[in-house]
Amino acid sequence: MIKVVIVDDHRLVREAWKLVLNRDKRLSVTAICENGFRAVEACRSLHPDVVLMDINMDPMNGIEATKAIREFSQDIKIIGISVHTDLSYINALMQAGGNGYVTKNSSGEEMIGAIMLVMDGQQYFCKEISDIIS
Repeated sequence: MIKVVIVDDHRLVREAWKLVLNRDKRLSVTAICENGFRAVEACRSLHPDVVLMDINMDPMNGIEATKAIREFSQDIKIIGISVHTDLSYINALMQAGGNGYVTKNSSGEEMIGAIMLVMDGQQYFCKEISDIIS
């Protein structure tokens, strides 16, 4: 069972991702966090396999939270989630230690595929992003 932490500052987004991911028997949502501080705390205590990390949050954004998680774990896979398709956001997350990037336009099926690929040691960029970076 792949343990997943969902991090987003919008309640509806968190709840939607939880519903989508819980339909897959390979996944277990172990925590839902509203900001980067909570994400870091959850990762320290729960040791999830994957974090779905929103990029824009206050008071700690997803890039800062990714850096903080990397200070104590290289094993947790982190997939950035954002409405932004700017290369600056993508590069910042990847330089912070991210394993992939998916936009909020992506489907639940694509997100599950991204989780499986990063768990297999690969990087993942959603189609919307891969068109930009290729």
